[in-house]
Amino acid sequence: MDTPHSADDGDQVTVLVVDDDPLIAMSTADMLEDLGHRVLDAHSGAQAMEILQSGVRVDVIVTDHAMPGMNGAEFAVRARALRPGIPILLTTGYAHLPLGEDQALPRLAKPYQQRDLAEKLAELLAGPQGDPAT
Repeated sequence: MDTPHSADDGDQVTVLVVDDDPLIAMSTADMLEDLGHRVLDAHSGAQAMEILQSGVRVDVIVTDHAMPGMNGAEFAVRARALRPGIPILLTTGYAHLPLGEDQALPRLAKPYQQRDLAEKLAELLAGPQGDPAT
């Protein structure tokens, strides 16, 4: 799953999935692949940053919020410092994020279905993204 984008991939969207729970990451990856997307997976914010720093093509990021070391909102700020404007979808099981967490990130509540994920990604890929750091 972690190979660089090639010219043979055509218009396929590359999604970076960041989740510390292997079962959720695998389920999300399966849903995205069923939708025709190419998936890169990372099991922490730090691992996801390594992928972004490597220069691999990433069109959109789907990240869990509650992760040890670096939560999804913190990761989003760092990711956008490297790749300004990249679409980021925050997945969370929390009804409300703690005070101080970025409220500007689009969210998808867990558990979610494939159609919910597809709709959110379509919205993200269709429109311009703001920078959570501003």
